[in-house]
Amino acid sequence: MHNPLLAPFDRAPFEQIKNEHFKPAFLEAIEMARKEIEDISSNSEAPSFHNTLEALDFSGQQLDRISSLFFNLNSAETNEEIQKIALEISPLLSEFGNDIILNQALFERIKSVYTQRNDLQLSEEQKTLLEKKYKRFSRNGANLDETGKKRLREIDAELSKLTLKFGENVLAETNKFEMLLTNEEDLKGLPEGVKEAAAQLAKSKEKEGWMFTLDYPSYIPFMKYSENRELRKKLSLAFGSKGFHGDELDNQESILTIVNLRHERATLLGYETHAHFVLEERMAETPEKVLDFLNELLEKAKPAAKKEFEELQAFAKDLDGIEQLQKWDSAYYSEKLKQQRFNLDDEKLKPYFKLENIIDGVFKVTQKLFGLHFKEVFDIEKYHEEVKTYEVYDDSGAFVSLFYADFHPRPGKRGGAWMTSYKGQYIKEGENSRPHVSNVCNFTKPTPSKPSLLTFNEVTTLFHEFGHALHGMLANTTYPSLSGTSVYWDFVELPSQVMENWCYEKEALELFAFHYETGELIPMELVQKIKESSNFQEGMATMRQLSFGFLDMAWHGTNPTAITDVKQYEEKAFQDTQLFPSTKETCMSTAFAHIFQGGYSSGYYSYKWAEVLDADAFAYFKENGIFSKEVADKFREHVLSKGGTENPMTLYKRFRGAEPQIEPLLERAGLVKKAG
Repeated sequence: MHNPLLAPFDRAPFEQIKNEHFKPAFLEAIEMARKEIEDISSNSEAPSFHNTLEALDFSGQQLDRISSLFFNLNSAETNEEIQKIALEISPLLSEFGNDIILNQALFERIKSVYTQRNDLQLSEEQKTLLEKKYKRFSRNGANLDETGKKRLREIDAELSKLTLKFGENVLAETNKFEMLLTNEEDLKGLPEGVKEAAAQLAKSKEKEGWMFTLDYPSYIPFMKYSENRELRKKLSLAFGSKGFHGDELDNQESILTIVNLRHERATLLGYETHAHFVLEERMAETPEKVLDFLNELLEKAKPAAKKEFEELQAFAKDLDGIEQLQKWDSAYYSEKLKQQRFNLDDEKLKPYFKLENIIDGVFKVTQKLFGLHFKEVFDIEKYHEEVKTYEVYDDSGAFVSLFYADFHPRPGKRGGAWMTSYKGQYIKEGENSRPHVSNVCNFTKPTPSKPSLLTFNEVTTLFHEFGHALHGMLANTTYPSLSGTSVYWDFVELPSQVMENWCYEKEALELFAFHYETGELIPMELVQKIKESSNFQEGMATMRQLSFGFLDMAWHGTNPTAITDVKQYEEKAFQDTQLFPSTKETCMSTAFAHIFQGGYSSGYYSYKWAEVLDADAFAYFKENGIFSKEVADKFREHVLSKGGTENPMTLYKRFRGAEPQIEPLLERAGLVKKAG
């Protein structure tokens, strides 16, 4: 059988791949990679940086390509067959990863180069590669005895299955829930566009009426605008109870097993907790520093959050006689209060945010900052007809990257928004191999009468994910494992979060915010209101983010062996950040995919950490003009192109001239008054 995954390919051959190609391709690519590792570890020449570290970093490239392609499809265009293959393949990849880490001969070669490192005249990037490879081995069991190594393999195989299953359960729960409304009275308060999308969804399922689901473009507008409190409650409880029904899709047992296995793994490797293990390779360094950081922000945000909550409670009582504000009231009354205060709502803004214009806008902002040009092309294979494909060039006409964009929800696509890569950047034998990156989002679909019109929040999401894409596109490093977004996890959100800032600036909005029917530029008073309202209820929003950070640290920064009740433990973690009454039917942890499926375990704090960096970085742009070429060049040179080649604080200080300060974030959030 001809297998397109085993032939050399540059662009992903999506349209030639069938599901049955994946498993044979994985099995063969693992064997090919195993042979490369064997050649490196049994090399009769003395260990050198070139024949050991460099050879190792460039090994397994076919396997990497197949893996990135397959697991991206499992997120963006999955089906039962792909999910089944993922469950079969994940333990094999985990085992192969362990075979490398626990290969004693290979580790001895790395160790030999590592002990001579000061005499080798290595570049900064080479020093970083050597340091990271050595640590990767020592931090993952290379120094364990045979019994320890065996147990580590068992733990990793088990974890790879459990985290996959966790995510599959969340997706199945999301897809399972449908709320079909047949009485038009139940749609009171919902904007026309939301009703139209709900009718279209019902029709696509061959049903009469209006259908609402737990996908964000359906869920969020309903929670924000529906006047029917009971239906908001129904939807909110369904959303908040994913993986918490005591049935075959329940995630509670999985959580307890995952945190205990992670803890056992960390202690086996000589660390106090999983968080101690993870944070050793982060800017934050220790759980104590993370908790100090979260508590410092909590101290600043809590008074503001309490005041905002009391204000919202009083507003709901005056308006509708609500005695006790519940979680399902939050978005609805916040939106009402925001409209009253700023005379601004998403429905007023959406006509100015047609998806195609926003895509064009983010390209124009990028062109002004970094000199990039995007050309839509139609001859590139893709995994779904909705995917858009672009070639990216710089000012000199040199090819920079391939860019895939996938914007709307589908049954086979998980919720949320993310950036991913189908091919990394690296330099080999003098050739700079350019990356292929992708943004995947879940924005409102076009309807028969309207194009896809985004909420302002969706606009910032698009800019955010595009910031990650730029980090991938502009990568310019020698080694694949140090390229693009391969940076410390609490640094990875800086490029994405800093990009969001342009959405609030008049100069940037003038490039893309045009009314989809009249072509009229967004009125400047609306721009002013966007800015004024940008930190509306920021205290409450900060508390919410901090609550997730504290929950993550509660699961991973302590010994979990005595925890028996997931919900009870979660409530304890939330007690300092809780504003709304608890609901017995819901549990955050059972759908907290960031920490139980994605890579954010012990790292959720990094969103707020990166906000400190991004507010400080954007303050630098503002001092010099938001399209300052000088500042943009520095950002590109020291942050976007450098990947993980040096310590992120070193890179940041080169860009900014100093360490980041927390004040710009507190000022932007309205949590402290600006000096002067």
